[in-house]
Amino acid sequence: MREGLADVATALALGSGAVVLLTVRSWRTALRVLLDLLVAAGLLRLAVGSGWTALATAAAIILLRQLLWAGIAAGPPARAPTIGAALRVRRSRPTVSGRTQSEHSGRITP
Repeated sequence: MREGLADVATALALGSGAVVLLTVRSWRTALRVLLDLLVAAGLLRLAVGSGWTALATAAAIILLRQLLWAGIAAGPPARAPTIGAALRVRRSRPTVSGRTQSEHSGRITP
């Protein structure tokens, strides 16, 4: 009876991840739910089986969760600024007095 509980928890984790993905439409949130529930299933599997295999399985699931979430939380690398963006920043640079120089007239405006 207890052996099947971990398998049921794994199946429910997959189903819950799919439901979250379809309802929230955020793959990061769905992956977070899936990984958390897979950790719970791994801990249930560890509680049932007291061997080294169960411990290694639970440790592998937790390690996988940590690595995936660290990779997702880091996000994609930042893009290099374009020339247009650099020019926009340059035009609105404040002067020493804290005022910005007007682009067209050359006058200092508040």
